[in-house]
Amino acid sequence: MVEHKKRSIVKAISWRTLGTLDTMLISFIVTGSPLAAVSIGAFELITKTALYYFHERAWNKIDFGREKEQPEYQI
Repeated sequence: MVEHKKRSIVKAISWRTLGTLDTMLISFIVTGSPLAAVSIGAFELITKTALYYFHERAWNKIDFGREKEQPEYQI
């Protein structure tokens, strides 16, 4: 089973979007500044999305923890 690059991109973006909202909320609570919270969130969204994408692609090339499915029967 191989994942396509588009799937990895969409997974990275969706995951980081959720994570960024969390980061922005925490940043706002800590700093009290909406501008600082948005700036921190935007920076994190870009950097961590890229890191996740490359991490995902690297793991897709590794067979560790994968098994090839055997057919139920052979003719």
